[in-house]
Amino acid sequence: MARGDVQVAKSSNGAPSRERIVVGAADMISRRGLSATSIRDMAKHAQAPLGSTYHYFPEGKQQLATAAVRYTGERIARSLRKELAAGPAAGLRAFLDLWRGIVVGTDFHAGCPVLAVAIEEPPADELPPALAAAAEVFDQWEGLLADSLREHGADAEQAAQVATLVVAAVEGTVALCRAKRSTEPLDRVAVQLQALIDAAIKS
Repeated sequence: MARGDVQVAKSSNGAPSRERIVVGAADMISRRGLSATSIRDMAKHAQAPLGSTYHYFPEGKQQLATAAVRYTGERIARSLRKELAAGPAAGLRAFLDLWRGIVVGTDFHAGCPVLAVAIEEPPADELPPALAAAAEVFDQWEGLLADSLREHGADAEQAAQVATLVVAAVEGTVALCRAKRSTEPLDRVAVQLQALIDAAIKS
């Protein structure tokens, strides 16, 4: 979700589209986290009036954050589905390349909005919808990878374990890249994850 991604189409009446606002929110959350970002900040980042934002998201910040998480999840899932058609190794490369593009393209200012939402401390008495959406997104990514691993010879349990490890490792490595302002962590992790996938489908 590089800053340029915010520049999407307006609706037919000239108002900012719902998608534009969601993309802007995802980008803002990926940079500043959820707690430090108000719905006003998200609207401004998307170059959308606050009134238009509340028109699409009358329930406020959590509703918009949930939409941003789901948008990110499906965007990456589409890429994974396409690349996994060529096998789990191709899917892994695509997953790594996508995050590499985001951290480099934003000069290490942006990470993963799904992770940013997931690490927020929820209220003691409730499960925020954005957090529930983040869990669903991680499950979706893991499921796609696990399915591909099984299709290429890994047993079900091993496929599930490797898929979880891939998602967890890449998400954590994106944070390392931002902190170190370097893609070296991704390069190192890529080698080890590739070896794990090769071993899983050959075992």
